[in-house]
Amino acid sequence: MTKTLKDYVFFVYRCAVLTFEGDWRYFLWMTALTAGALLGLNAYCKQLVTGLSVTGMSDAVSWGLYIANFTFLVGMAAAAVMLVIPVYVYEDETLNDVVILGELLTVAVIVMCLLFVTVDLGRPDRFWHMVPFVGKFNWPISMLSWDVIVLNGYLAINAHICGYLVYMVYLGRKPSPYLYKPFVFLSIFWAISIHTVTAFLYVGLGGRPFWNAAIVAPRFLASAFTAGPGFLILTLRIVRRVTAYHVSDKALMMLRRIVQVSMIITVFLLFCELFKEFYTDSAHVASSRYLFFGLHGHHGLVPWIWTAMAFNTAALILLLLPVSKSLKYLDLACILAIVGIWIEKGMGMVIPAFIPTPLGEIVEYFPTTNEWLICLGIWSFGLLLYTIFLKMTIPVLTGALRPSSSTRP
Repeated sequence: MTKTLKDYVFFVYRCAVLTFEGDWRYFLWMTALTAGALLGLNAYCKQLVTGLSVTGMSDAVSWGLYIANFTFLVGMAAAAVMLVIPVYVYEDETLNDVVILGELLTVAVIVMCLLFVTVDLGRPDRFWHMVPFVGKFNWPISMLSWDVIVLNGYLAINAHICGYLVYMVYLGRKPSPYLYKPFVFLSIFWAISIHTVTAFLYVGLGGRPFWNAAIVAPRFLASAFTAGPGFLILTLRIVRRVTAYHVSDKALMMLRRIVQVSMIITVFLLFCELFKEFYTDSAHVASSRYLFFGLHGHHGLVPWIWTAMAFNTAALILLLLPVSKSLKYLDLACILAIVGIWIEKGMGMVIPAFIPTPLGEIVEYFPTTNEWLICLGIWSFGLLLYTIFLKMTIPVLTGALRPSSSTRP
């Protein structure tokens, strides 16, 4: 083992040790997340043994809560580009101190995306069919093969950027632009591609008229640039409260402006979609009618979507008013926007396309307890992973962890 590799292994070891240090709040948080992850793992083991019959999905509605979460989280992952562009393209240093934290969030979220795809597979052991050069990848014909490429590629790009930059800060060296800046600019285009490809997965299914609209990809991106920075605002508020890492009000207000503009575009595009659906009153409006008003006595998704509309409207009003410059109201606006977009982009986008079926049958979908537990497990694991990343990274960024601050064991 070379000296450079030994130094890097020692760096990783020291960072890992830090994850076992903290006050009672940290250990309570980690215990709760671990418990949630184990509950999800237990529920998934039941699903793995019994099959997808333990879910609310059926032949009529083959995508459910798992793909709804996947769709939302792909947008969360793409949102890191809204931090990268100001810092690296326009050289605005306002977000320079938080851009790494945003990219670490991307890594954790992409792992969650891959987990939601895995649990949605009835036979995950057949996933090898999607592995390039091993299975039948069907690239470039299959949009699913494109999704495999962009998700895993984006994960690798952001993991490299974060790992390299944090290690250079640890060593006290200036990072070489040739080793990270090309990947930074590549990540900008890659971030847009992951959500665009996901949108094309839906749009390309001609038998589902609810998805057949060119506006789906812009809607996905706009909502992504709302929910992602909104979640990061909440994260940075917690980081500023419980750690010594400095997050300026100026950075939070910059993120607020990003969320504000993106939320306006999100609501506008949703209005355009609703106008297209209901003003024409074509035969293809059945799915939208079921979603918003119910159809033939079936109202399974109506409470979901109107809750999302109420939350999104309240978030938009708060963001447009000067009151959102107060951080407590900004937190409330972000929470409302995140929950509203999760419903509208997940349950409100994925499920209605299957109802009614092409034969006109109405089969409603209701998630089972097992599905909710698996989702709880994946979200808990993702937050656990992100917490570990922050716990390892913040001491390096604050200067508390340096090669001279400890000797080798």
